[in-house]
Amino acid sequence: MELGIYSFGDVPMALRTGPTMGAETRLSHVLEEIELADQVGLDVFGIGEHHRPDFPISNPEVVLAAAASRTTRIRLTSAVTVLSSDDPVRVFQAFSTLDLLSHGRAEIMAGRGSFIESFPLFGYDLDDYDALFSEKLELLNRIRLEDRVSWSGQLRASLSNAAIYPRPVQQPLPLWVAIGGTPESAVRAGRLGLPMAVAIIGGEPARFAPLVEIHRDAVRKGGRDPIDVPVSINSHGFIADTDEAAAKAFHPGWLGAMTQIGRERGWPPPRPGQYEHEIGPDGALLVGSAETVAKKIIRQRAIFGHSRFLLQLSVGGVPPDAMMRAIELYGTVVKPMVLDAVYGSAAAVR
Repeated sequence: MELGIYSFGDVPMALRTGPTMGAETRLSHVLEEIELADQVGLDVFGIGEHHRPDFPISNPEVVLAAAASRTTRIRLTSAVTVLSSDDPVRVFQAFSTLDLLSHGRAEIMAGRGSFIESFPLFGYDLDDYDALFSEKLELLNRIRLEDRVSWSGQLRASLSNAAIYPRPVQQPLPLWVAIGGTPESAVRAGRLGLPMAVAIIGGEPARFAPLVEIHRDAVRKGGRDPIDVPVSINSHGFIADTDEAAAKAFHPGWLGAMTQIGRERGWPPPRPGQYEHEIGPDGALLVGSAETVAKKIIRQRAIFGHSRFLLQLSVGGVPPDAMMRAIELYGTVVKPMVLDAVYGSAAAVR
């Protein structure tokens, strides 16, 4: 089982005055976080694409390329690439280049995007939200599997015997599909034989179990063995030396982020007691000491049988020192505990 981190590079925000940290400083911190994650033995680091002031990373592949020169073993993925408003040829070329620079450590995690700012920026119609993703995902998958591509669709110009370079170290370049909770998305990923990442950021995780089974069923119907098509669970959380310290450090950023996003989307702010429930045994947030977080990952493993888990530590912005301590605990304490529970003590010390 792989354990890793994903980040949007959240900049701490004050509701009245906006960003409280410059993008330049925050990006420096992100690179330090990836470097530490590599050093403490975590397996994956993902960077998300956004186009707004609180998330200063619009090109994950650029940040990941910088990280490639400072790391040696950790896998480097987007989390996610908003494929609906990008071009599959350019996405493949960017991540193929990253794969070459990192000596075979790049991955693409493609998604429709939970924010929509990129659509008007790049001239796309939101009415085509799902159709754009479906068509472009099919093309991107073809590009990574075939040296020359002939393809035609409805929303993007056709390709005729096109050779797309550079080609990556990994053959094929890994491609995951990230979903938020729709069965249709799980079926699409499974039908194409692509690994699926499920974002669980609220509610009881067990209610997402049917999505994993839908994906595996679609994989089987496509003639593949689900054991060869992994599933990742991606969640919010934080780790500190004690449960109390973790809950205190994570709450302000989480509350600010959920309040702001809710205001934009017409959701109510978090209810009194909601945070306490979410960090509890049955909630979606993995917040607590290393032992508490490890136990929650292990419980989720029993529900989903997944082979990868990614934790978003920086929701709403967390003080840099606390963030680095969380990453240290994740790699040196949480990961060995999880591997020991899943595979036995021999795996935990590898």
